[in-house]
Amino acid sequence: MYEQAEAPHRRRSIRLKGYDYSEAGTYFVTICTQNRECLFGNIIDGTIRLNEAGEMIQTVWNEIPSHYDGIDVDEFVIMPNHVHGIIVIVGAGPCACPDSEPQKNGHPQGVAPTRLSLPDVAHRFKTLTTKRYVDGVKKHRWRPFAKALWQRNYWEHIIRSEDDLNRTREYIHNNPRKWELDELYAETQTA
Repeated sequence: MYEQAEAPHRRRSIRLKGYDYSEAGTYFVTICTQNRECLFGNIIDGTIRLNEAGEMIQTVWNEIPSHYDGIDVDEFVIMPNHVHGIIVIVGAGPCACPDSEPQKNGHPQGVAPTRLSLPDVAHRFKTLTTKRYVDGVKKHRWRPFAKALWQRNYWEHIIRSEDDLNRTREYIHNNPRKWELDELYAETQTA
């Protein structure tokens, strides 16, 4: 009798089925550190006091629009073990268009078509911050992390109205003052 091989584990997507996350839109994201480790600073009297690693996270966030055409950022806060931010996809990046680019042998010349999606932006943010964090561990003795800096996924919410955007901005802005009520804070107290 043959043993039946186990079916590979399939991760359930938390994204909205059928939604195109590369379309222009505004998105609220939360990205957590692996094992909810507090690596970016402390909350003191309702204010985040960033350490060098937290300052690096802020720098990478601020640089996103200068590195990626068609991507903008809005309200953002770094917490000890996670970040909250608003990412705006304002349009596709540069593309080669036959009507506007010089042609050679019938093919447009120039930059290849690109269109970053929300998962692309989140992945690039995680990759850049992880690389810089590893450098900080080596050069400045930042607290090391085990296996990964960030959890594999992230949480997102599609912002669909001006009221929703304003509520989200307020939530992000007030998040440090509510740290002790946050489930991510509670998890740090039981570890």
